[in-house]
Amino acid sequence: MNILVACANGSGTSLMMMKNVEKSMKKLGIPVTKINHTSIAEGKSTAAQYDAVFTPLNFVDMFKDVAAKGIKVVGVKNVMSEKEITQRITDETDFEEKYKK
Repeated sequence: MNILVACANGSGTSLMMMKNVEKSMKKLGIPVTKINHTSIAEGKSTAAQYDAVFTPLNFVDMFKDVAAKGIKVVGVKNVMSEKEITQRITDETDFEEKYKK
């Protein structure tokens, strides 16, 4: 699975969220082939190359074009919460079935 993590500037928040996404995926047994973090601006132009995009809730609408193409866009309220990220993944319909080992 290829994952993009995007925040406003693509540095601190997305890096921390990326670490938590990795931990959550490992815990759920979903293999990650590639994971990157970036800014919203860059993320909008590269998101179509990924299977899923994780971003703070307030940026979810910025990815509605790729969501319409079938890319999972996962909004997270507390980007520092591995528990919330894990819950968001399990809440997504067919997310685990499609990518789990």
